[in-house]
Amino acid sequence: MDAGEFAAAAEPFRRELTAHCYRMLGSAEEAQDVVQETYLRAWRGFSAYEGRASVRVWLYRIATNACLTALGQRARRPLPAGLGAPADDPATPGTVDLDVPWLQPLPDDPADTVVRRETLRLALVASLQLLPPRQRAVLLMREVLEFPAAEVASMLDISVPAVKSSLQRARARLDAARGEPLSDPDSPEARAQLDAYMSAFVNSDLTALEEALRKDATLEVVPSRTWFAGKATCVPYLASVLGTPGEWAMFPLTANDQPAVVVYRHSAAFGVVLLSPTPTGLAGIVLFTGADQVDRFGYPPRLRPTAA
Repeated sequence: MDAGEFAAAAEPFRRELTAHCYRMLGSAEEAQDVVQETYLRAWRGFSAYEGRASVRVWLYRIATNACLTALGQRARRPLPAGLGAPADDPATPGTVDLDVPWLQPLPDDPADTVVRRETLRLALVASLQLLPPRQRAVLLMREVLEFPAAEVASMLDISVPAVKSSLQRARARLDAARGEPLSDPDSPEARAQLDAYMSAFVNSDLTALEEALRKDATLEVVPSRTWFAGKATCVPYLASVLGTPGEWAMFPLTANDQPAVVVYRHSAAFGVVLLSPTPTGLAGIVLFTGADQVDRFGYPPRLRPTAA
């Protein structure tokens, strides 16, 4: 079979494989690398592929086992809240830790009608990272991809009872760590909260920012281990960085099936914010700092000056 025939059979699954590898690995970059490796392995082995399983199942087998190999060589990817208790003092200096392999955001693909984007939400992906890698794989393949237990057992080279046992343990651990459901990013309440957040920063309006937050809201800034929980600490911290009107520029988008904002400060790329909207206000703010985060979403390192 030639390269054209291979591409026709395998390429339709690239985006959903990338989403699967992201759920497994917690890194957009690693997911893309593993998917590329998956296609290379599949191409090399395509001549021996005998059609005992569908091309989709065959690719998922290669990709999942490549993810498991990658996960055996590094620590899990957390968010700051996964590493310790929140800070009590909003003036606490952020403890930046560049040695932690932090969880990364994933840009949404609005044209993708295959991937269940709600399964990519940041809190869920962070919770998945708490599971042992094989439990994580079983849970995703059974509950997100809905593969039969026998097929999962074959793909992971384990028994069907082992699949069922792993799934039971994974469900129990994930249920204990899972956060509350979030509003759909296209819902009126989520759009209103996104607009309020951006307007508050652009206009340096602390009152509006405070009104947008729930009483129990959390604030995390990657790559800092320091994070805050509750308005009593979140609002004073935000006040310390709010600056003056016009200091910030923000551009809305979606990531991980959540409202998100690309952020510039003094026209320089600053980072990407993911918001957790609920019917009662913003439950969480996670800022991923760095020009590399902005670049991942296709935005430039600096804004061009606007004509007078």
